[in-house]
Amino acid sequence: MEALEKNRSPWAWIPTLYLAEGLPYVAVNIVSVIMYKRMGISNADIALYTSLLYLPWVIKPIWSPLVDLLKTKRWWIVITQLVLALGFASVALTIPASFFFKITLAFFWLLAFASATHDIAADGFYMLGLNTNQQAKYVGIRSTFYRVATITGQGLLVILAGFLESSSGREPVSLFIEASPRYSKTVLQVPPAAQAVQGGDELYFVLGSDSLQISTQTVDKDSLSVLLDSVRTSNIRNGFFTVVEKKAKEKGWWAESVSEPFGVWIRDNFGEKRGPVAAVTGSVAVVPVMISGKPEHGREIVLNTALKKGDKSIALIQGEHLVFSETNWDKPAYMVFQADAKLNSYTSVNYVGLSGNIPMAWTVTFFVLTGLFLVFSFYHRFVLPRPDSDRPHEDLTASDVLKEFGATFASFFRKPQVGVALFFMLTYRFAEAQLLKLINPFLLDPIDKGGLGLTTGEVGLVYGTVGIIGLTLGGIIGGVAAAWGGLRKWLWPMTLSMLLTAATFLYLSFTQTDNLLIINVCVFIEQFGYGFGFTAYMLYLIYFSDGKYKTAHYAICTGFMALGMMLPGMFAGWLQEQLGYNHFFLWVMICSVIPLIAVSLLKIDPAFGKKTARQ
Repeated sequence: MEALEKNRSPWAWIPTLYLAEGLPYVAVNIVSVIMYKRMGISNADIALYTSLLYLPWVIKPIWSPLVDLLKTKRWWIVITQLVLALGFASVALTIPASFFFKITLAFFWLLAFASATHDIAADGFYMLGLNTNQQAKYVGIRSTFYRVATITGQGLLVILAGFLESSSGREPVSLFIEASPRYSKTVLQVPPAAQAVQGGDELYFVLGSDSLQISTQTVDKDSLSVLLDSVRTSNIRNGFFTVVEKKAKEKGWWAESVSEPFGVWIRDNFGEKRGPVAAVTGSVAVVPVMISGKPEHGREIVLNTALKKGDKSIALIQGEHLVFSETNWDKPAYMVFQADAKLNSYTSVNYVGLSGNIPMAWTVTFFVLTGLFLVFSFYHRFVLPRPDSDRPHEDLTASDVLKEFGATFASFFRKPQVGVALFFMLTYRFAEAQLLKLINPFLLDPIDKGGLGLTTGEVGLVYGTVGIIGLTLGGIIGGVAAAWGGLRKWLWPMTLSMLLTAATFLYLSFTQTDNLLIINVCVFIEQFGYGFGFTAYMLYLIYFSDGKYKTAHYAICTGFMALGMMLPGMFAGWLQEQLGYNHFFLWVMICSVIPLIAVSLLKIDPAFGKKTARQ
């Protein structure tokens, strides 16, 4: 039995081990972004607070020697997977709370620490259980299944959340809008609200009209501003505001003295010219919305309205996110649609409003993760091999631990070319770190805000099908190429392929296409380029970590990798809000030059990763 475990095929445990390593990372750093976006948190807050969640991965080298010295890597893997299951259950139970943002962030922090510890053990186990050629051969499989976990998170799990969102709410609200020079000039006034007919248990939304006609004739700028201010004041006074608008009332010293003035300078000099300010002379239509009855105590019903299909020159400029509760259900909320001032011919558009139970959808999603990690822990308890080198240190004293701890860090910083290696680890993903935080908000944001206006389910479908195929092919081909020619031969091609990740989203932000085929092709190219290019990064970390303390040294390397993801990600959301999506993706492309500089400085043994005669 013991001989069987030692000789067990890596295919039996590498895919599941790296799914289990990647899923908590993607849940904490990516799925949380989508969840918070759907629940009304601003891009700036999402990017800042979820980027801080990288910190446990940054500082994990501090306790990595303990994982190296105490117990076995196998033991740590099984135990941390149980802890992760409990953490996901805690997130699921606290999502419906009124103070969900703070408390779920706290549990995400705990998940991040457990996941970082699991990473130390799993990566160390990989190096102990395989020889160097096997490490090169399977690194593509390893990185592919790690990224499969990413796609599972922002693919299958998001599809599940999107399905639950759309199937758990009230009947969708549909609104057809036409614009033509033949229609009468807009009268700038707020129309009366249509009263709902009460009765029955099911609440439903009532619009002033389900079809609108807007004239393409321009209107007086000052008069329109008065109307827009009046509508916004009414929505805020009656409590139909979003989390973003609530936060806007509470500005600290940093916002007033630093971020806002600097943001204004960036917007004026480098930002996109888009939105109500650039189109204030276009005609508008105001649509009142009411709900048919009083919601239950403590319950909020949210109406999210976005462009479904048609001409994006008719934009929803106010009221895309309306919150109805027991305190404002009998008052009208208002949405404002505006035609572009340059429009001079007939066009039309369809908007759809959804009101699914978003907290319930994400609660179920995180309970699914809970079940997955219970299964992972049970499976790995029996399937993981038992390499001879995976054994705890016996009879350790506190002084031994401290001495070993110091020796581990000292030997890392004495390695040849350590300065260049750290520069590479910190900057190889500099562009991707910024891009990653804004991909999903870009896909989800409506067209008039620069996004693509996809639904939650569509985002999950794109990444859960075509994305996973591109990623898998890229990772497998990268691993085979590295095992055949070695890391040094393939370093530059793999690095250049990483540029595809930014180029595809720059193209999508220019076109804002609603063609799902084109979007899928772009995602395939982006994921293939990432899967192929990331192979070089993982191999270099293994190469640099080789030696007596390979597990702890690899943890230090991945800590610097996490720092390289955390710092750029923290300001990415704020920067995107100043620049707009199109100019932000252009900035990311410019940042792609930095990894090229880092790669040019590396010196790598040409034999590393190649198959030898004995292997």
